[in-house]
Amino acid sequence: MGPAGYVTGIDISAPILARARELALPGLPVELVLADATVHAFEPARADLLFSRFGVMFFSDPALSFTNMRSALRPGGRVVFASWREPSKNPWMILPLQEAYKYVPRLPEVGPEDPGPFSFAREERVKRILREAGFSSIALDPIDLTLDLAAGLGLDGAVNGALALGPVSRALEDQSPELRAAVAGSIRTALASVQKGKTVPLGASVWIASAVSP
Repeated sequence: MGPAGYVTGIDISAPILARARELALPGLPVELVLADATVHAFEPARADLLFSRFGVMFFSDPALSFTNMRSALRPGGRVVFASWREPSKNPWMILPLQEAYKYVPRLPEVGPEDPGPFSFAREERVKRILREAGFSSIALDPIDLTLDLAAGLGLDGAVNGALALGPVSRALEDQSPELRAAVAGSIRTALASVQKGKTVPLGASVWIASAVSP
């Protein structure tokens, strides 16, 4: 952000915005808005850049959402976002869930276009959504990386992090303490096999998508 820059952050989660306010440095030209980006009345043609990290996959009507957000971009403005690729390329999320499924029923199947962490996994779908929203010069770059599930906190941190992940957390809802403990033990054993010191590195893969508002 340059000297004359200004940032607007928008989210439907009040706790996330509260945390953002805690972390923002005093005096920064940042506005945080509690709203739905699908219907929020953005100031037209003001922004140079629209970006998101792992949020756009949860839009119920993504083409409508991106159409509305594009209204905020000046001609030539860009959208850039990160989204997860297919589950098989993201063992950091899937390995703990597979361990949980040894003890609890599988979560309901999610359709390829239903909102969820992997709803933007298919390149052709992402490009179609952006085209429908009026963007051009669309590009998706695959990025493979390694995530430390422990965040440097060792095996205990990795297990706690895995149990807090969306899919595992949902799979364990309403389960008994005994069953939750069994799942935690199974996850611990699986993660211990890849532990390196205080880290638990697991593979991940994302799209970095970009496009231009004509």
